[in-house]
Amino acid sequence: MKENRGCVEDCLMKIMSWNVRGLRKPEKRSKIKALVRAKLVDVLMLHETKKLMILLSSPYGPWMIWDLWRNFILLSGILSQSFHCVICNIYAPTDALKRRKLWESLVKLKLSYPNPWCLGGDFNEIRVMSERKGCSRRERGMKDFNNFIESLELIDLNMHGRLFTWCNALDGERWSRIDRFLLDPVWLERYKFKQWGLPRVISDHCPVLLMEDGRDWGPKPFRFINAWTSHPQFKKEVEKVWEEVQIQGWASFRIMIKLKRLRAYLRRWNMEVFGNIDDLLKQAEDELHEWDLKAESRSLLESEVNRRREK
Repeated sequence: MKENRGCVEDCLMKIMSWNVRGLRKPEKRSKIKALVRAKLVDVLMLHETKKLMILLSSPYGPWMIWDLWRNFILLSGILSQSFHCVICNIYAPTDALKRRKLWESLVKLKLSYPNPWCLGGDFNEIRVMSERKGCSRRERGMKDFNNFIESLELIDLNMHGRLFTWCNALDGERWSRIDRFLLDPVWLERYKFKQWGLPRVISDHCPVLLMEDGRDWGPKPFRFINAWTSHPQFKKEVEKVWEEVQIQGWASFRIMIKLKRLRAYLRRWNMEVFGNIDDLLKQAEDELHEWDLKAESRSLLESEVNRRREK
């Protein structure tokens, strides 16, 4: 257990929890950063990173990073200058007896940290059988989990966007809602939160986003697309634009202007040569998400399973 006492200057508005199942691949890290930027996430909870230490920063607020070797990290501090609260990042054991011990430890710890709690993460347990599909029954673990929630007097928000947060790979035969946020009612007096299950993209777990409505999402950032480097004319196009821009002034100023012109050119060049790759990728992810939603509600036909694997 770790504790960090401090004050977060900006009002906490969006918290994301995600079991990413490893962070060694650069493309995974890129996907996570892109999603955090797109959603303007204030606090990020990661699980199963399979790294001893991760150092990340965000212009939107602090990022809380999960350590593989612990079952929870607890932070106690002040949000928005006046909201004294506790944030707890959970990665519960898969063993039911070990989970029970974790619940008992957290209930005891609440006595030392009486401020309103927000718990988020992979609890490796469901509350009711409707939160599981195609999986074995474990009613004892469910009872322990519900007793834990009642002991801390937490609220389990409805999940918007999808029914389940975990799926066993592509076949989609087993589903569970084991990832969630649990909140002290005081949090909901302060923030009008809704809980969203986002599309699965890099893991068998989907990201879970706790957010308020009506925020300004901000401008869309520039993103370098690796596919550009596969085009035989890409390097020449970059060199041409870089050489054409002639600016007087300090070196840092000249570089800033050159990069600004290059970004604008690459956006146009991308549309002309590749089409809108962002839209194509988004379309592919949306199609996979649609297959996920169908598989959550019914068993897919063999032909549908094959089509899903092709996406």
